[in-house]
Amino acid sequence: MLDVDITRRAGAFTLDVTLAASSGVTAVFGPSGAGKTTLARCIAGLERPDSGRVALGGEVMFGPDRDLPPHLRGIGYVFQEPRLFPHLDVTANLLYGARPGTDPGPVAEMLDIGPLLGRRPGGLSGGEAARVAIGRALLRSPRLLILDEPLASLDRRRRAAILPYLERLRDSGTPILYISHAIEEVARLATTLVLLQDGRVAASGSVGDLLSDPDVAARLGPDQAGALIEGRITAQEGGLATVETPLGQLEVAGVDGPPGGRVRVRIRAEDVIVARMRPEGLSARNVLPCRIATLRAGQGPGVMLRLEAGDGRLLARLTRRSVEEMGLAEGQTVWAVVKTSGVARMDVGR
Repeated sequence: MLDVDITRRAGAFTLDVTLAASSGVTAVFGPSGAGKTTLARCIAGLERPDSGRVALGGEVMFGPDRDLPPHLRGIGYVFQEPRLFPHLDVTANLLYGARPGTDPGPVAEMLDIGPLLGRRPGGLSGGEAARVAIGRALLRSPRLLILDEPLASLDRRRRAAILPYLERLRDSGTPILYISHAIEEVARLATTLVLLQDGRVAASGSVGDLLSDPDVAARLGPDQAGALIEGRITAQEGGLATVETPLGQLEVAGVDGPPGGRVRVRIRAEDVIVARMRPEGLSARNVLPCRIATLRAGQGPGVMLRLEAGDGRLLARLTRRSVEEMGLAEGQTVWAVVKTSGVARMDVGR
């Protein structure tokens, strides 16, 4: 368990954060300048808060009478840049700071960097260097691993290639604090979400609950709003997976897991069409009966709807004019139409 209650001032900016995180991946999400990296550095001991308390597993790392140096906190830190030693090969980089006799083999296998062990950093791709940096942090057997936007310098293709390795890392049981301003990474990896804005916690809780909350969606912005749904694959046919979810059955493209495998998908609010009556003759494969739980009007022409079906929730973003012309109101039953291509596969779990 990580407990943080700190204040840190830097010029006109003030970080004032209280949060608690336990197992799994806790994502700290927010725009540039929200204070994410400052928070991470304060937890790791790389910056000193002005006041407050940082404790890990009940041990105080920082407080009124205590300020442990970084190397005694048992925290692994992966920066935005890999920061590998250019004169050392991958094996030596991995073992730098590790206990004598540490075997890099299991970590190298998990991150698929075994073939790279004899190479120098100058011969690595960006994604390979990022995996080596993560492996180096893991080989110190950290009590907590902080990943500070480790994919920020990579292009979309390389980010997509490395995310499966981060999923393996998540599933290995190492507690992770994941700093990011990319909602796709957060939706794919996190179990808990902390939304940071202007140096303060704007919202925190289960990643699924928060990403389905219209008020949080308003903070994220219309392009990033969307519901996160977990389910189980029941069938594969014609390139489409049938997934049983709390919303009902969904057909999802791009899922190659076996029947019985768990999957996490994200449906963006802008990919959901709302109808007053069940539509007929559509090519869309996912048509779900829903109830309008809440309507939230924004500053502009958009209105965010939270839709409930079974035990699941969706978000839909409509124009104010559409809402008025359709006579939509909270409590009404409607139909949500989602294209198969609008269901973004996040990961297939164990």
